[in-house]
Amino acid sequence: MQIDYASEDVLLDAVATSQQAEALGYQGVWFGETQHDPFLSVALAAPSTSGIELGTGVAIAFARSPMTLAVTANDLQLISKGRFNLGLGSQVKPHITRRFSMPWSRPAARMREFVLAMRAIWRSWHDDEKLDFQGDFYTHTLMTPFFNPGPNPYGPPKVFLAAVGDQMTHVVGEVADGFLAHGFTTERYLREVTLPALARGRQAAGLRMDGFQISGLPFVVTGRTEKEIAVSTAAVKEQISFYASTPAYRTVLDLHGWGDLQTELTALSKAGKWREMGDLIDDDVLNAFAVVTEPDQIASAVRKRFGDLFTRLHLYVKPPLEPGRIKPIIDELQD
Repeated sequence: MQIDYASEDVLLDAVATSQQAEALGYQGVWFGETQHDPFLSVALAAPSTSGIELGTGVAIAFARSPMTLAVTANDLQLISKGRFNLGLGSQVKPHITRRFSMPWSRPAARMREFVLAMRAIWRSWHDDEKLDFQGDFYTHTLMTPFFNPGPNPYGPPKVFLAAVGDQMTHVVGEVADGFLAHGFTTERYLREVTLPALARGRQAAGLRMDGFQISGLPFVVTGRTEKEIAVSTAAVKEQISFYASTPAYRTVLDLHGWGDLQTELTALSKAGKWREMGDLIDDDVLNAFAVVTEPDQIASAVRKRFGDLFTRLHLYVKPPLEPGRIKPIIDELQD
């Protein structure tokens, strides 16, 4: 199992963050798109590291076009010498339409076409194939020599897609090289919904699961003292409640019979009562979404629950563990 590091809002510290991750033994570092552009962080980190994989976890696909992303990803694959992973997500409708002022419709179908269009663009550069992609959402039919960078010596980057619902997860299996599991998932949901949808997508494309990567983001509650455990519990409950208030993620709660929780949390979020939301996450919900364990049992507890599900993962531990405490966990999980 590969162990990765997830990084947020570190543009000015991208070099130091990625170098430290590499020194600690992480095999990949993924930069999220929140307050900064993750592609800039990858560009800064690439020349300063040598072996660690670098990825966007995730960049918002629908805020861009297949052509703009094809160019950016190709360039980052070049400067990282083949270590770049393009991680994409759809985001939810309000952010796409109101924050990015971009179109929204049929997100699963749009994402499928987005990735296929991007791959067609890459083939026009790598294989000298005529660019003639015409779909319902995107059309790319012009590629002149002046704008063609030619074959990338490292090939096109791997494409990872994030998903929660059945339809988008099917698309991931069909067109991507790997799946980025949302932190807001459970072992049961992964086994009963996610893996079957991925397998159906792979089958639809005439592909097998062999070589397909599944990246997880398990929540971890831990601590050496009662105070540390209380702080960790509160932080993870707050994060779970935030995700649970999102209507698009209700399917995870519905599987467990907790659908009404989403309605309650959404009402609190609209009232601006963010701190009160975590109080609605009881121990049953917490233990379904998070691994609750002693610090020296983190690796074994995570492996027991997810060892046969994930090919790679990064741990969501709040507050983050200092380097000296996380290094043995990385080493044990990679054994």
